[in-house]
Amino acid sequence: MRPLSPPAARTALVALAALATLTACGGSPAADSAAGRDGGGAKGAKGTVTIRIPDPGNAGVLARGKKDGSLDKALAAVGAKVAWTGSAGPFAPAAQAMNADQLDIATGSITSGITSLSQSPGFVFFTATAPDPVGEGILVREGSDIDSVEDLVGRKVAVNKGGTGEYLLLKALAKAGIPADKVERVYLRPDQTAAVFNAGQVDAWAVWSTYAVAEIGSGKAHFVADGTAIGSDNYSLNAVRSGFVKEHPEVVEALYAYLHDNSAKEKRDPAAYLNVFTDAGPTAVNGKAKEVQIAFTAKSGTVDPIKPEDIKRFETVAGFYADQKVTPNKVDIAAHLLDIEKLS
Repeated sequence: MRPLSPPAARTALVALAALATLTACGGSPAADSAAGRDGGGAKGAKGTVTIRIPDPGNAGVLARGKKDGSLDKALAAVGAKVAWTGSAGPFAPAAQAMNADQLDIATGSITSGITSLSQSPGFVFFTATAPDPVGEGILVREGSDIDSVEDLVGRKVAVNKGGTGEYLLLKALAKAGIPADKVERVYLRPDQTAAVFNAGQVDAWAVWSTYAVAEIGSGKAHFVADGTAIGSDNYSLNAVRSGFVKEHPEVVEALYAYLHDNSAKEKRDPAAYLNVFTDAGPTAVNGKAKEVQIAFTAKSGTVDPIKPEDIKRFETVAGFYADQKVTPNKVDIAAHLLDIEKLS
């Protein structure tokens, strides 16, 4: 939602989450309660619909829209306003937040989406952003003797369980004809992996651009196989709480139109969507890392409606996850998709 900014630093909502239990996301019950007082999807005293979206941070379409007021303007046209809730984080906790009526919008990969759908979901997906061809892959340190996917045999690879990392590794191994059990998967949270990777405690890291940019930009790592080489079908998707879209379809349509139009602008001019609020500190991207991010975003997809051809690829991923025992059964992804072009 590629998280609602790039995935994958992608061009969509790469941005999310909101519950106290979401420790990776930094939300709090008090903030959530305050944000939802005039609605969390319900209309307040003045009839304004509040849509709860994770804070976008310092980059991406939503960050720029938050700063320049353009998102407020687009939503005001349909009687809505944003409550920024929590901060950027993984899709799994964001899905839990939507299920608990603590969040209305979230972004994540199709892979993490499938695992979340296997647990009584209270959300549907309404946009698709094409798989990232260059910003995700299998990362190795410079100087590593791993020169190909085949060289991963007998090695340790960091992945996030059930999400993009595990998918990328399993997909790469399957394409190379390597049994999955020939490589040790080390399950780590993405935001905790860089230190482990750089300390040499794992040999490789299956990762996406949100985390890969800093490593590649430092000159200390590179992809041994990127999304194109892997044959990744790892779409970025935006999800909406089922109750919200049922009650306020016009708000979801307006948000989609904003994301679609502005993701195309971001793709044309990626630099304008970086360091939106500050060009210093831990959230800023500068130097070589900035060049890497700009190059990734320029080659990434835009936020689009979910098409029949996309659904076929989603179903392929769902079948692959079942075959690889990541999910106990094949998830019926098609049952949880929304055609944004036929919403009204």
